[in-house]
Amino acid sequence: MKKVWSSLLAALFLAFTATTGVAADDTKETDRVQNAGQVMTEILNVPDNIPQEVLNKAYCVVVLPSVLKAAFIVGASYGRGVMTCRSGANFEGPWSAPTMMALEGGSVGFQIGGEATDFVLLLMSDRSAKGILTSKVKLGADASAAAGPKGRTASAATDVTMRAEILSYSRARGAFAGVSLEGSTLRPDNEANTKLYGKEVNAEAVVLKGAVKAPPSASLLLRTLNRKSAHRKK
Repeated sequence: MKKVWSSLLAALFLAFTATTGVAADDTKETDRVQNAGQVMTEILNVPDNIPQEVLNKAYCVVVLPSVLKAAFIVGASYGRGVMTCRSGANFEGPWSAPTMMALEGGSVGFQIGGEATDFVLLLMSDRSAKGILTSKVKLGADASAAAGPKGRTASAATDVTMRAEILSYSRARGAFAGVSLEGSTLRPDNEANTKLYGKEVNAEAVVLKGAVKAPPSASLLLRTLNRKSAHRKK
């Protein structure tokens, strides 16, 4: 009888530690998703924000909150965030569940000031969207990239925005501006997806195939984007 109780207690202990381990594992990812929603909401509510005309044409949005500028020293660490795309075969529906992403710095020139910088990237083509969801993409080489225009009256029909597949923005110490991230690489962080969703699932399955439901932590991000730009306009 004593052995039975010992076995039962051991099983309960293992179950408890396994459960709490999963909860602990996804804490960073959950916080990252929540912070991405806060960043996107704040940026879209400032006067000189991303032009509505530009946002309406975006296929996907990548938000990388609080990237330390030290991460942009050659060979150093990288920033992490989330990516969401418009759902449907033609990227015209509501915004999808987020997939975790990683941005790796490649130049000291990316240090634009401030102790930490928020980055927002708009993917302006299905080619760039599908490419980033399936592999590592070098900005400026594998996909054309440019600093995004800002301000409510800024026109989306400029040579830069017409040609660029990815438009990038930054916010440091409250200052919001377009910034070039050429030379850095953007890739799916599928290990973080596993922690966030509690099972192995890759970026393409999350965004394009609807393999998982959006977590509660993504509610602010998706609500903000769906309110500001519910459908893509050609």
